[in-house]
Amino acid sequence: MNVNGSKHWLHTASTSQWTYFTCHKKRGKEATDTAGVLPNYQGVLVHDHWKPCFKYECLHALCNAHHVRELEFALDKEEQRWAKELQELLFDIQKEVEDAGGRLSYQRIKARLKQYRQIIKEGELECPEPPREQGKRGRVKKSKSRNLLERLRDYEKEVLRFMINPDVPFTNNLAENDIRMTKVHQKISGCFRSIEGAENFCAIRSYVSSCRKQNITASTALNLLFSGHLPDIFIQKAE
Repeated sequence: MNVNGSKHWLHTASTSQWTYFTCHKKRGKEATDTAGVLPNYQGVLVHDHWKPCFKYECLHALCNAHHVRELEFALDKEEQRWAKELQELLFDIQKEVEDAGGRLSYQRIKARLKQYRQIIKEGELECPEPPREQGKRGRVKKSKSRNLLERLRDYEKEVLRFMINPDVPFTNNLAENDIRMTKVHQKISGCFRSIEGAENFCAIRSYVSSCRKQNITASTALNLLFSGHLPDIFIQKAE
């Protein structure tokens, strides 16, 4: 986000009922700490393997829409056959989970995990780790396919958590969809003149998006707001 000529970042934390936007000059953990949602979060955090997210001590799940796109690249650009098999397996598991009502049985989880690991083993043979050149120090340069393979191997629990926990989606598309209106604003208006304007925009968008998710239209939400009231969803009931 362009704020008075300076690059800022839009951060969002989303659920099926709530949306929270913040704007910050930093992209990583300093920004998400400032937002105040994740530091004490104890649920499952669904994200696209953004490294700062792993610094929070909660359960993690990885977005499989990102994996599917990366597997498509590995197949088309680097001719990795294992990538096609794994892509198809992920789609098959997704459908089975949906048909099962959100979670697979213990036996089906074991069977699917076995298939997943078998394809990863095939990938290890098809896309082995490159040898270190004699006399060279530091990290060995790896192909995108190899990096993807290692990530899918090392984070299998996070990749497949959606078939174990019915509350975990297959992707993080919810958050992707929530930020879409901000991208539209950026194309039309281009920038914000001040950080206050950007923060106000985030607050308004958080409010309207949360209302819409709970079946309150934007016009109703704004009419209530400007008349000095809030929808009931924002009012905590006395115990």
